[in-house]
Amino acid sequence: MPIIRFPKDMKWGTATAAYQVEGAAFKDGRGLSIWDTFSHTAGKVKNGDNGDIACDSYHRYHEDIELLDQLGAKVYRFSVSWPRIYPSGTGKLNPKGLQYYHNLIDKLVEKGIEPMLTLYHWDLPQALQDQGGWASRNTVDAFRQYAQTIFREFNGKVKYWQTINEPLCAAFLSNYRGVHAPGYQDLQLAVDVSHHLVLAHGKAVKVFREQGIKGQIGTATNTTWREPFSNRIEDIEACRREIGHNIDWFLDPIFKGEYPQYLVDWFKKKGAELHVEDGDMEIIQHPIDFIGVNYYSGNVARFKENTGLLDVENIEIDYNHTHIGWPIYADGFYKVFQYLAERYGNIPLFITENGACCVDELVNGKVDDQNRINYYKQHLTAVSRAIASGIPILGYLAWSLLDNFEWADGYGKRFGLVYVDFQTLERIQKESYTWYKKVIANGWMEI
Repeated sequence: MPIIRFPKDMKWGTATAAYQVEGAAFKDGRGLSIWDTFSHTAGKVKNGDNGDIACDSYHRYHEDIELLDQLGAKVYRFSVSWPRIYPSGTGKLNPKGLQYYHNLIDKLVEKGIEPMLTLYHWDLPQALQDQGGWASRNTVDAFRQYAQTIFREFNGKVKYWQTINEPLCAAFLSNYRGVHAPGYQDLQLAVDVSHHLVLAHGKAVKVFREQGIKGQIGTATNTTWREPFSNRIEDIEACRREIGHNIDWFLDPIFKGEYPQYLVDWFKKKGAELHVEDGDMEIIQHPIDFIGVNYYSGNVARFKENTGLLDVENIEIDYNHTHIGWPIYADGFYKVFQYLAERYGNIPLFITENGACCVDELVNGKVDDQNRINYYKQHLTAVSRAIASGIPILGYLAWSLLDNFEWADGYGKRFGLVYVDFQTLERIQKESYTWYKKVIANGWMEI
């Protein structure tokens, strides 16, 4: 069998997000988030599931860090719950919330695992939403204050920082499609929110630089790939819109100081205008150290009028699919790396999410998730191709350490390397955990 080798300094690990794993939603002074409100609203989440308990990592973080240690993880990406720090979004700090993250980070460092701290993974304090949420520039200023607090508190302990996870989801899934909290369906609102998220990122990076915080800072963006069905200009432009909506819309302002005009014009055609105030772009352009790449799926696609926001129709070509319904398209991962390098230069990339949702069944105390292993093999091969092509990839974080609350899909979709029994909260290592452990230990894999 062929062997794929990885650099010796490759930073391997896994990732989670606060609302998906922590639980303890109403404990130790934590305020409400928009996901508390959304998940407790009838019909918003499958089976009426919510994140009240989730994986209870708030109380079981020692156990989860032990799983990371046994895995051989070098990096653990987690997010901070904003309402656990500022229950009302601003104002009075919650010392118990800060202490939880000190405990978590100290334990990671003790085990030799680098913490990668994400400031925002979608759990906006409900108190800020009540005042306009991300549609208000006051929320941008509140985020700056929150970021400043986190930087000051954990400076010297954390070396890898990320501002906002997947702003596409926080803007468009949440405010245009309405499938994520807060659940609105308004394109103008989504475009406004998208700019404010990028601006909030810029303000956080500005604070990071001004305060001389140690470490590297980046952002984590959605990526996907659409291969044109034909060489017709309509198909090429449709795929460009889909790729660019994920990537260009959120990274061009950072690296180029402007939004991609073709998407500005497209959104205007659809009835939404971009509003940028004087000085915004200068703030947004503060340099970052790496791009966080989140990739799950791609497709062949073509133009079809009145198909979603972007007039793009996906064409299924005998793909396998993960349990959540996404086509497995590993070649798109490699093409995303090429695209990022060509568009933004030689900036380092850190794969901050990549993984597969599978039908995981516990049989005789074991979970044989060979489909997930196959997914990882295909996508890690794409990573190796990119590295061999000279693209600087710092590390790879599998999504996710644990089965968890999968947003609007509730607990019915499992992405974890570790199986979680959501009745007992028992953690059980899957076959993919054992396989990934060997890859980390060896620095290579057989394909």
